[in-house]
Amino acid sequence: MQQRIQLATGSEEMVPGIICTMTQRHLMQIETLWKNMLIEAAQADMGWGWDYKLRLATTDDRFEAYVVEQEDVVHGVVLVETHWHRSQLSYGGATALENRSPLVYVEYLASAPWNRRSLEDPPFFTGIGGVLLSFARQRSINLGYGGRVGLHSLPHAEAFYRRYNMPDYGPDPAKDGLVYFEYGTL
Repeated sequence: MQQRIQLATGSEEMVPGIICTMTQRHLMQIETLWKNMLIEAAQADMGWGWDYKLRLATTDDRFEAYVVEQEDVVHGVVLVETHWHRSQLSYGGATALENRSPLVYVEYLASAPWNRRSLEDPPFFTGIGGVLLSFARQRSINLGYGGRVGLHSLPHAEAFYRRYNMPDYGPDPAKDGLVYFEYGTL
């Protein structure tokens, strides 16, 4: 899968990019270009094993991994689950989880270190996380889920999801108190 997109540079110039299925080549870039920078900056995602996530996406139909790429450089990555998760909200009186609507669940989402304002100001590109979140929403529509997307946020990322108007449904005791966010249907 490949989709052409427009990316905003830190100087607000628009340039072409793509969102595509993650491959081994993309993994190598994350491992060689990102990893040491994340460790040095003590970022919360420094230990995320993208090799395992890519393996999941290539061996289990429930998982899909995508990257944002511009001129063959990976600027963002997302792992979504597309079959098992259900909305945590009660639509139409549904109370049992099996009666709730399916959604695309964002397992992991990350921007390259040079695209994080906390590390690089101005960032090389702005809005990479938002591009990936919008892509997850589009993927939900393509799957017939109406745009429903859910996720549990790390504490430092909660403000990011609120900036993208993703409704906050509070801490989830089943997920160590991580705050649950969910977009409903479009």
